[in-house]
Amino acid sequence: MAIKIKVLFLCTENSCRTQMAEAFLRALGGDEFEIVNAGAEAGRLDPEAIAAMREVGIDISSARTKMVDPYLRERFHYVITLCDREKERSCPIFPGAIWRQKWHIESPAGLQKAGLDHGVAVRHARDAIQHHVAEFVEKHHHPKSGRGKSAWN
Repeated sequence: MAIKIKVLFLCTENSCRTQMAEAFLRALGGDEFEIVNAGAEAGRLDPEAIAAMREVGIDISSARTKMVDPYLRERFHYVITLCDREKERSCPIFPGAIWRQKWHIESPAGLQKAGLDHGVAVRHARDAIQHHVAEFVEKHHHPKSGRGKSAWN
């Protein structure tokens, strides 16, 4: 039995970017990954994120926001932060990772404050996340077996 690559997507409020990232990885990576998402805070799921994901055929309407606390003692192959620590001071640091990746995806709320329509900002984040997730899956997909590579390789 192949070991699934365990991934935690981490962000500030867990209301938009991390939810979309988990949904894309589930859709693109299938059962090759064990995926969770969490935030420093548990905000409320952004309705624009639900609408934006529906546009690409993915339903996240039943997703729930979660705080990172329950995962602090778990080990993950990858902890992927989607927030920019310099701009979003509350983006948590996670010690239980073998590898850490930072995908600097602009916060839709931050872009909205800069004058961009919130719906447009969410779709911009969605498209960037989809691109990052597709690259991640391509890098960690093992074509011979159809299973993900072990993070130990």
